[in-house]
Amino acid sequence: MQQTFRIEGMTCAACASKIEKISLKHEGITSAMVNFASEKLHLDYEPNPTVIKDIQDAITKAGYTLILESNYKQIVLPIEGMTCAACAQKIEKSLSKLQGVEQASVNYATEKLSVSYDPTRIRISEIKASIIHLGYTPLESIGTQAVDEDKLRKEKAIRTLWIKFFVSSIFALPLLYIAMVPMLPQLGLPLPMELNPMMEPVNYAYAQVILTLPILIAGYRFYTVGFRAIWQKSPNMDSLIAIGTAAAVIYSAYTVYEILNGIYTNVNNMYFETAGIIVALILLGKALESVTKGKTSEAIKKLIGLAPKTALVLHDGKEVILAVDEVEVGDIVIVRPGERIPVDGVVIEGHTSIDESMLTGESLPVDKSVNDPVYAASINTNGMIRFKATKVGADTALAQIVKLVEDAQGSKAPIAQLADTVAGKFVPVAFAIALFSALAWYLSGESITFSLTIFISVLVIACPCALGLATPTAIMVGTGKGAENGVLIKSGEALETAYKVNTIVFDKTGTITEGKPVVTDVVVLADIEQDELLRIAASAEKGSEHPLGAAIVKGALSKGLELSELSNFKAIPGHGITVNVEGKLVHLGNRKHMVSNDVSLANSLETSDRLADEGKTPMYLAIDGRLAGLIAVADVVKKSSAQAIKQLQKMGIDVAMITGDNRKTANAIARQVGIETILAEVLPQDKSNEVKKLQTMGRKVAMVGDGINDAPALVQADIGIAIGSGTDVAMESADIVLMRSDLMDVPTALLLSKKTIRNIKENLFWAFAYNLLGIPVAAGLLHIFGGPTLNPIFAAAAMSLSSVSVLTNALRLRSFKVPKAI
Repeated sequence: MQQTFRIEGMTCAACASKIEKISLKHEGITSAMVNFASEKLHLDYEPNPTVIKDIQDAITKAGYTLILESNYKQIVLPIEGMTCAACAQKIEKSLSKLQGVEQASVNYATEKLSVSYDPTRIRISEIKASIIHLGYTPLESIGTQAVDEDKLRKEKAIRTLWIKFFVSSIFALPLLYIAMVPMLPQLGLPLPMELNPMMEPVNYAYAQVILTLPILIAGYRFYTVGFRAIWQKSPNMDSLIAIGTAAAVIYSAYTVYEILNGIYTNVNNMYFETAGIIVALILLGKALESVTKGKTSEAIKKLIGLAPKTALVLHDGKEVILAVDEVEVGDIVIVRPGERIPVDGVVIEGHTSIDESMLTGESLPVDKSVNDPVYAASINTNGMIRFKATKVGADTALAQIVKLVEDAQGSKAPIAQLADTVAGKFVPVAFAIALFSALAWYLSGESITFSLTIFISVLVIACPCALGLATPTAIMVGTGKGAENGVLIKSGEALETAYKVNTIVFDKTGTITEGKPVVTDVVVLADIEQDELLRIAASAEKGSEHPLGAAIVKGALSKGLELSELSNFKAIPGHGITVNVEGKLVHLGNRKHMVSNDVSLANSLETSDRLADEGKTPMYLAIDGRLAGLIAVADVVKKSSAQAIKQLQKMGIDVAMITGDNRKTANAIARQVGIETILAEVLPQDKSNEVKKLQTMGRKVAMVGDGINDAPALVQADIGIAIGSGTDVAMESADIVLMRSDLMDVPTALLLSKKTIRNIKENLFWAFAYNLLGIPVAAGLLHIFGGPTLNPIFAAAAMSLSSVSVLTNALRLRSFKVPKAI
């Protein structure tokens, strides 16, 4: 039998070796292999009911945690009906208790549930049923094709909230007017005689009841949801509003009863206007909150909206317009100038320039011809092309980017844990404080009216929403802004860790440099033209597969030089080549190759050493036994590398370079870009160890790479950053992916993370400060020292604005500017 386990607690390759040894000691284990990078143990064993438990106990005893890798699936479900952060906590706790659910995470800001479950133990329908039982509505999982429906649903919800607010306002304003005018006679405001509380108290009471009922109906969800949550022993924000306003209404209703029966005539003891205005203000706050929440996810909506809905496909020799969902891999798609590419593919006919800024953030169009890739949602700017579809639907680059950004926006940063914990326990604590404060004031000799005002004020001002929105909204805007600029941040945890980075290690080849050798110098040392020297060298290298030879051939062809036929080609590994070109004996290679063929190197050594010191590889060319010249080939530094490194150093970040190249070449490249810490001649398998050495010195390390050999180091680093032009393995291993090969995106990513985490801290400070200051004031703290009490209406206004202020602060991240080159 075979089984895979996840191992937690490993810190190095020695841990992996130790676990393998422990496993193999047990009888029945035929093979044990630990992958340190993926933190997984793969076991082959003979069927035995106790062997897994025995190994688990042994590994636990050794200080590690063994977790069975089950066939868990992950699904994201939109949730309708949540009104505050306590609702999100309630759903998380309830689902986490279900057998077969590994993890449940609810993002209140995006109104989505991410749940990891074992389909062999629980069905999606059971998860949905549990959510419905809690009083919320799970919707169908959203793919890019259903985004329009989701958008319409949210727009409808926002519209409904505004209608409810306007309806409640129509009745709340006159209610407030007729309630306040008798209490403020000094203002001299008019009031119909029929509603004069002293002359017609019954009419006055009836008028308030009639005006209050439509408001309560508009805000009925506060009561249905709030009291249901109390019944289920998990009160939320609605519960606070429901209890507070219900207390005011019930007390006022009792006063009306006394007025109708002639028992009581003090009409000023009615609090209908308090309940009405509170409901209207909370509806206003919810409407503003919904609108603002919608703006936090604008970046991803823009991405999704880029994809065209139809495609022009060549079918049986005819051009047919199909829905983009119907396009299949292998279809021939036609795109005219000005149209968007519907799916990913490879050009088979035509030449054009394509604007890929939606993918890379690069503003300049990219030239495309036969065999070049094209990507969905990019814009064909001039020529007509035909291309073969290679990736459709959820497999396109755009769909993958959208999924990555959605996953990041749905994730939680460690900094959010305290806020989530507080939000989960907040409502019962707020209720207890309200009850205790009201009783304390009543027992101290204050009237029941005063105590009721305190009770309502505390319940209404308490706001867990600001706490629940503080982190996810900033993450949503931050990751969305990153996507707009070609920086894909995979999770909230990555965002927070990037904020702490103080050391960055760059791979050299393909990261700091272009990764493609080019001819940099052609030095003539005999009576021959420079282009002729390059043409003969390229003709000689036509039969070579060496990257340096290919660079020479490419350099000659780019100049339009015509290559000659060759004969008697002979490659000498580690030295060079010997070949006949146009009847001439040509030797092309390194110094050893020249010496072994008795070619004099007089007057060339100084030039050769200078080129080598510049990080270039000098190649000698001899014709018929005489040295004709030198051709230098180098992997040139990217234009943005030096600027990016200078920007990082300005930010106070230490920069190092890691490479397998010799120290002389490494030093030359490092000098060009301004790097002082150089890790040269490092084998691919040792890169992760070098990163680990830096971490043991207490550094928070980010690794930037592009190749398969960088993957272990990307995983080992606190933050792995992959270049978009790199391999799929590197991008899979990384925490942040840069869609362009521009290293200026590295400081962009780190600066964005710093601004986002700073924004989160500001939000959390405001959310905690608001509640820590607001609740004591509402409880009458100032009144103890002779100060005023807080009117419940002002408490409601403050509560509504607290969430909106947190959201508005998060939206400031939309103004984030990419750092300019120094």
